[in-house]
Amino acid sequence: MRAVLALVLLAGFGVSQAYALPSFLEKFLPRPPPSPSHPVIPAVPPASVVQIPAQAAVPDGTPALPPVLVQSGPLSFAPLVQRVIPAVVNIAITQISSEGGGKVPAQIKGTPLEKRYREKMQRHQEEILGAGSGFIVDPSGIIVTNDHVVGDADNVTVSLSNGQELPAKLIGVDALTDIAVIKVESPKPLPYVTWGDSHKVSVGDWILVAGNPFGFGSSVSAGIVSARGRDLGAGSLDDFLQLDAPINPGNSGGPAFNMRGQVVAVNAAMVSPAGGSVGIGFGIPSEIVAPIVDEIRRTGHVDHGWLGVTLDDGDGSVVLVDVDRNGPAQKGGLMKGDKIMAINDATVENGRALLRIVAAGKPDNAVTFRVVRKGKTIMVTLPIGKRPADADE
Repeated sequence: MRAVLALVLLAGFGVSQAYALPSFLEKFLPRPPPSPSHPVIPAVPPASVVQIPAQAAVPDGTPALPPVLVQSGPLSFAPLVQRVIPAVVNIAITQISSEGGGKVPAQIKGTPLEKRYREKMQRHQEEILGAGSGFIVDPSGIIVTNDHVVGDADNVTVSLSNGQELPAKLIGVDALTDIAVIKVESPKPLPYVTWGDSHKVSVGDWILVAGNPFGFGSSVSAGIVSARGRDLGAGSLDDFLQLDAPINPGNSGGPAFNMRGQVVAVNAAMVSPAGGSVGIGFGIPSEIVAPIVDEIRRTGHVDHGWLGVTLDDGDGSVVLVDVDRNGPAQKGGLMKGDKIMAINDATVENGRALLRIVAAGKPDNAVTFRVVRKGKTIMVTLPIGKRPADADE
């Protein structure tokens, strides 16, 4: 009756069009036959692709806009969701608290029910609970998530989309990129997803974000890629995709899919004035994550390159304003005042790009710098060093 009343009240507020009835109401409120006073909602036409013709050229010489193809009609993400969601997992972590110790006081007052509840709460005071998301990238049980989701956990439990819970062990983390790899053991192969090429992701492309927002379990949201190359000041490898699909607490570590069902980013951060989904989401591109995951699987850790310099690119060129004493740059022949033009024939556009190239390199690997020194262009080849743990402090 409450549902029926709600429909009546809705109609009373001026709703004039007919709406599809929920299935559980149809036995009580059968759909009326077609009539002028009860229009039937037409069937939803399939999505189609239409071409917007080229804009005509204007007399002032402005180039005409080329024709573009756009998808018209309704679009459903259901087939994509059904295909990828089995590989998306929820992650719960417990961390032993340094306070208390979990001992139940000798005397607990209250009714028997209250006593049992309070005893249970006392026993769990030594545990701090957290939750996040992840995704399976190998049927053997390899799972990718964020370092800030599992990095400090004492115990990690993974919940599959079918409700099965499995304990997980930590394979390794990379604090610089906020990536972690964990593993579960399963008697049978697990569903998994594959990497997509984030180089091919364009601003305006559809994106599907999956995860465990607010601990509610598997959930998806959709939007578009709204920008590329965002720097949040988190580290030298910052190169985030900006997403307008809602990302909430608990989505961290979950995947962002392209329309082929490939992972092109890992949900990592949300900038919001309200602390919720009203804001901007950011994902770590797969071009950064995939090789990090491979190295963690091989070695259990990741070593990043290090140069030992202070840069200034305020005038549009990248200049070494300081060189660490006995650092890789000084030992290799770089000097204060050098203007860096290129690394291994790749043009250096700004200081952030230079640091990102070096950080992505392997320690002891030789790199060649094209440098302008006192008006002359020279080549300097040197091995980069190993990045210190406190490099960003």
